[in-house]
Amino acid sequence: MCGIVGVIGRGPVNQLLYDSLLLLQHRGQDAAGIATSQGNQFNMYKAHGLVRDVFRTRNMRSLPGTSGVGQVRYPTAGSSASEEEAQPFYVNAPFGIMFAHNGNLTNWRELRESLYRVDRRHINTNSDSEVLLNVLAHELQSSANGVSLDDDAIFRAVSAVHKRVRGAYAVVAQISGYGLLAFRDPNGIRPLCIGRMETDEGTEWMVASESVALEGSGFVFVRDVDPGEAVFIDLDGRFVSRQCADNPQLVPCIFEYVYFARPDSLIDGVSVYDARLRMGEYLADKVARNMRLGDIDVVMPIPDSSRPAAMQLAARLNLDYREGLIKNRYVGRTFIMPGQAVRRKSVRQKLNAIGMEFKGKNVLLVDDSIVRGTTSREIVDMARAAGANKVYFASAAPPVRFPNVYGIDMPTQSELIATGRNDEEIARAIGADSLIYQDLADMQQSVRDLNPKMSRFEASCFDGEYVTGDITAEYLARLGQSRAEPGQDEGASGLKFNMGYAANEA
Repeated sequence: MCGIVGVIGRGPVNQLLYDSLLLLQHRGQDAAGIATSQGNQFNMYKAHGLVRDVFRTRNMRSLPGTSGVGQVRYPTAGSSASEEEAQPFYVNAPFGIMFAHNGNLTNWRELRESLYRVDRRHINTNSDSEVLLNVLAHELQSSANGVSLDDDAIFRAVSAVHKRVRGAYAVVAQISGYGLLAFRDPNGIRPLCIGRMETDEGTEWMVASESVALEGSGFVFVRDVDPGEAVFIDLDGRFVSRQCADNPQLVPCIFEYVYFARPDSLIDGVSVYDARLRMGEYLADKVARNMRLGDIDVVMPIPDSSRPAAMQLAARLNLDYREGLIKNRYVGRTFIMPGQAVRRKSVRQKLNAIGMEFKGKNVLLVDDSIVRGTTSREIVDMARAAGANKVYFASAAPPVRFPNVYGIDMPTQSELIATGRNDEEIARAIGADSLIYQDLADMQQSVRDLNPKMSRFEASCFDGEYVTGDITAEYLARLGQSRAEPGQDEGASGLKFNMGYAANEA
């Protein structure tokens, strides 16, 4: 999962890009990068670390220009800790392109081979993003009329990209001398939205992963980029767009609403905060069906993303709500930290219990989801150490049982606590007295209630249905081997999943 932003401004945009990346920092803490364009010259700086640590005054001064792109990153399939794989990426032919990508390609290995043998383009890293950039560059070259680009050529190139590429991708790309190109995969798995701001010098445009980056930077949210759509904004601020996929369909990743996106963002017409409130309502109904409410003294969220669901659950069931766990905001999100040992240690550094809220009470802890179980197990232990009488656990999402191949770091089933366990066994594994999971249908309905046009969701980590229709057991086994941690079982035996439905299927 990454955060991307692209800007066409009327004045220097380096500070604007920096501020936008700060607002998207929750989407990736591994690396950050900014590239700007001044005339026909690109300027770029990128490095490992948080935005505030990567960019110093001297770096910002080296980024002049009135347009540019930026990214915050955490690594997914095919990537490594190498600084070379931080984004933006750059190619100098044709035209010169600076490129940032959020998502993950499922056929990047085949594309890489094709680029080398057929297109005669060389790939320097193991990043699927560099593969996607070179596919785009090749198609722009093939579509160009002579030595120049026009709108039709750009949109033809994106159409060709959609035909070649599988997976999830939201892209911003600065084309030297022309402007900013942004597009989204035909299933709309990863979010991308457009904002504008009127200035005395003219209209400024921003395209970003979440609306919070637009609004927090003073831009007015215009709309989401549609699945399969391409948007081009030239250096004068002229805005054009076109649908470039044959049969686009909106199948957004539901984990954006559960966990990844900031609650103050609007994604595909749905308030993330409102969706989480509704998840709390549906979860409350299931708690009421499966537990004696008199056994629960207090409801507590595991901060931060579960707070709306926990508040709504407590209100619906007329139970006391308390903030019993205090978060250290200077420790990163444990879900996207590489390494199980690092994740386990960081939980204790990240959260601390207020003893008076736990002592002698039966506590219902509410979390947004349970993935590896590391955080859940440590928090249950923390609650008991603080004096809780009984510790119940509720998850606003269903059990995570399958790897995600579209940009979320869930590479192997062996990492997932729900693999091979029923609810009672998971409860014992995390040390809880009782565990209740949200039903998949209720979680999906929570979002659909706010946008009835959403008929499907990318929910493969819950149901094993892969929207692109190209995921096999062999693919998942190879992915598991490439991502397994030392000492971890690298196999992917016993995988059970559904092929889903083919991409672009009507």
